[in-house]
Amino acid sequence: LPFIVDKVKFNTAEHWMMAQKALLFNDKEIFDKIIAAKSPAEAKKLGRQVRNFDDKIWNEKRFDIVLKGSVHKFTQHNDLKEFLLNTKDRVLVEASPVDRIWGIGLPAESDRAENPKRWNGLNLLGFALMEVRDIIRNEK
Repeated sequence: LPFIVDKVKFNTAEHWMMAQKALLFNDKEIFDKIIAAKSPAEAKKLGRQVRNFDDKIWNEKRFDIVLKGSVHKFTQHNDLKEFLLNTKDRVLVEASPVDRIWGIGLPAESDRAENPKRWNGLNLLGFALMEVRDIIRNEK
């Protein structure tokens, strides 16, 4: 679902993350292309073309960027906000066998998915969503 920040419409969270990546490295041209991208996959592909990219800086900033975008997205859509709040205190994971940064590096059906000590990934998206849940809860 799209969300708006500072009068800019982001069609998906992927658009947000890649656009913020472009801004972080002062690549306005790629930023504009990302905003106009027709799909999350296209936005992600454009995000790989950001000029002056520095992996160290990105690794320091990426979690806060996704956290901020997720707060905007979940507070602008009541159905998403309620869905997230209804997860109560459950541990949230991005159950992706191929994503070891934003996900747990395992499929949902893995017997290791429930145990953080046995994950193959960082689960940054899951941790960001749990933090968003706490932020929303504390605003009520």
